[in-house]
Amino acid sequence: MTNQNEDISLFSSQISLGSTPKVLFSISPMGKMCRSFLLFLLISLFVSFGFAKIRFTKIRSNDRPIIPFDEFWFTHNGRLELNVSQITLSDNNPNLNFNNVGFFLCTRDAWLHVLQQLADAEISCVLHSSLVKIVSNFKTLNGKSSFNSVLPVKNADRYTLLFANCLSQVKVSMTVRSAMYNLKGNQNHRDYLSADETFLPKLYFLLSLVYFTLAGIWIYVLYKKRLTVFRIHFFMLIVVVLKALNLVSKAEDTLYIQQTGTAHGWDVPFYIFSSLKGIMLFTLIILIGTGWSLLKPYLQDKEKMVLTIVIPLQVVANIALVIFDETSPFSPYRVTWKSLFLLVDIICCCAMLLQIIWSIKNLREAAQTDGKAAVNLMKLTLFKQYYVMVICYIYSTLVAVYGLETITWGKYPWSSVLVGELATLVFYVFTGYKFKPQTYNPYFTIDDEEEEEEEEADDVEQLKLHDEEKIGQ
Repeated sequence: MTNQNEDISLFSSQISLGSTPKVLFSISPMGKMCRSFLLFLLISLFVSFGFAKIRFTKIRSNDRPIIPFDEFWFTHNGRLELNVSQITLSDNNPNLNFNNVGFFLCTRDAWLHVLQQLADAEISCVLHSSLVKIVSNFKTLNGKSSFNSVLPVKNADRYTLLFANCLSQVKVSMTVRSAMYNLKGNQNHRDYLSADETFLPKLYFLLSLVYFTLAGIWIYVLYKKRLTVFRIHFFMLIVVVLKALNLVSKAEDTLYIQQTGTAHGWDVPFYIFSSLKGIMLFTLIILIGTGWSLLKPYLQDKEKMVLTIVIPLQVVANIALVIFDETSPFSPYRVTWKSLFLLVDIICCCAMLLQIIWSIKNLREAAQTDGKAAVNLMKLTLFKQYYVMVICYIYSTLVAVYGLETITWGKYPWSSVLVGELATLVFYVFTGYKFKPQTYNPYFTIDDEEEEEEEEADDVEQLKLHDEEKIGQ
C-alpha cells in the first residue's frame, strides 16, 4: 500500500543520508493477550502500511530549505518517476527565481561535499552544485500546477530524493508521487526493490522452509514421545509454525513490492503473524523460565504479573513496529517510534531474564532446606545454560543487528536480516533440543538411580534408629 505523510523532516547532515495442566489458558494474562491482540488487529486495519516503494507524500505550507523523501540504491539501469501535483506557493510574484526551487538526487558522500560548498559560500543553493542530479525545477512549470518527470540513473549508487527551496520565506504546498526502480533482464522488467534488497524475498522464503522443516521434525518428536509430552511442547510447536508463517508472508510481501511497488495486502498477514509470533515467543520463554508444565502445573502470582506486563507491552511494540515501517525514512516520527519499539522490547527482555533469575533463586533457597531440592540443584546447569542462551539471543537480535545496520550504513540490509534470523534459528533449535519430551527430564527430574540411592539412605537411617531403640531398651 502507498504511504501518506503530512510532513517530512529536514534532511540532517548528521545522517550523511506427564499430566497436562489446564491452568495456563484460564489465567487472566491470556485473556488480556487476546483482547490486546484484537485491539492491535483493529488498529492495523486502519493503518496505511509502508513497505511500498511507490510513495505518496503531501507537503503543506512548508518553507524548509531541504525536504528529503526517500532513498534507493540504483543499478546502472535505474529509473526515477516523479509526479508532482497541486503545487502552490505562498508568494505569487512571477519574478521569483524558480531555478532555485526543485527536486534533485544526491548520494550520501556527495551530500557532505555539498554542505561544505554551502559553508564555504561556493554556492548559494544546493541546486547550483555540480555534485547533485537535478530531476526537475519549478522553472519548467510555466504557470502549471503539476508536472511529470522520468530520470534515467546510469551511475550505480544509493541516492536520496530531496526537494530544495532556496526562496526566502516562500512556503510550498504540493502532492508528490515518487517511484524508483531498476530495469533488469532483456525485457526490462521493473524491480522496485533497492539493489541491496533484491535478495530478501529468496532469503525469507528459504528461512520459512527451514522453520516448516523444524515444525515437521517437532511433530514427529511429539508423536514418538507422546507419553511424555506436556502442554508446553505444543506451545513450542505453535511458536515455530507462527515463525514460519511470518517468514512466508514477509517473503510474499517483499516479492510483490519487488514486482509492483506495493505489497498488495501481504503486509497485513505479515504484521498479524509477526505480532502473534512475538507475543507467543516471549510468553514461551517466561513459561519455560517459571518451569510451568515441566516443573509444576500452575503459575504463581509473581509469574502471572510478569505475563500481565509482557503481553500488553508486546502489543504496544508491534503497534510501534507498524507505524515505524509505515513512516517515511526521514519522518520526524520514525526515530520516536523506533526508539519506543526498542525500549518496549528491552523491557520485555529484562522481564524474561528477571523471571528466570527468580526461578533460580527460589530453587537455591529450597535446596538449603530440602535434601531432594539439593539433589535437583545439581541439575540446574541446563537451567543456567538457557539463561545464558536467552541473553545471547537478546544481544544478537537487538544489539548486534542494529549495530550491524549502523556500521554498514544500511548498504547491506540482508546481512543484518541474516544475522538476526540465524541467531533466532539457533535459539529455537537450542530450546527444542534441551526441552524436548523425554522419560527422564534433566530439567527437573530425579532419575531412578538417584531415587534408589535415596531409598537406600532412608533404609540405613531407619535401621540405625531401630538399633538405637533396642540399645535404649
